[in-house]
Amino acid sequence: MHFEPWFWPEFFKALYQTFYMVGIGLIISIIIGIPIGVTLVVTREGAILENKTIYNVLNVVINIFRSIPFIILLVAIIPFTRFIVGTSIGTTAAIVPLVLYTAFYIGRLIENSLLEVDKGTIELAQAMGATPWQTIWRFLLPEALASIVLALTVATIGLIGASAMAGAVGAGGIGDLAITYGYNQFKTEIMIITVITLIIMVQLVQSLGNWFAKKIRRN
Repeated sequence: MHFEPWFWPEFFKALYQTFYMVGIGLIISIIIGIPIGVTLVVTREGAILENKTIYNVLNVVINIFRSIPFIILLVAIIPFTRFIVGTSIGTTAAIVPLVLYTAFYIGRLIENSLLEVDKGTIELAQAMGATPWQTIWRFLLPEALASIVLALTVATIGLIGASAMAGAVGAGGIGDLAITYGYNQFKTEIMIITVITLIIMVQLVQSLGNWFAKKIRRN
């Protein structure tokens, strides 16, 4: 495939923008999402910190954000994005909807991972006199760690896909490169290289996640 001289500088710039969006977006989403997932588990009926009000409110909020397609969410929260970062255009602005889209998704994935933990583990912690915080930190999370790693792997892959979609509204990144130069200018070779790049990124993330989870299970 033949590429014009301007392509590779633009490609690496787009690659950096994608890593920036995914990296910062994932860190913030994890910081928000894991506490949400833990809260869902410990406040549900019969749990160690049962609180139906908190559980029901969180459950509804998560369902609302998960039911909105990302491209619609991206446009719908433009005023909020502008309030947070001062602009609704660009790579940094795209992080706001990416976080809202991913954080609640991570929260649900973490909930599912923690619910896989044997109830006997919780009962053991309580029998030993552990406080709710100790039960969460020393028993619940360590037991679910391998599953949590796989859940975060899935979330990261979803975030990569969403970051590519953000390119449709000028957020930069690989998606923007594909649309601006590949689709709009009918340059098939650019579309091919961007798709291959995204596939490689997803494969690397999935392989790393699988390796890390396997290592945790062995230990």
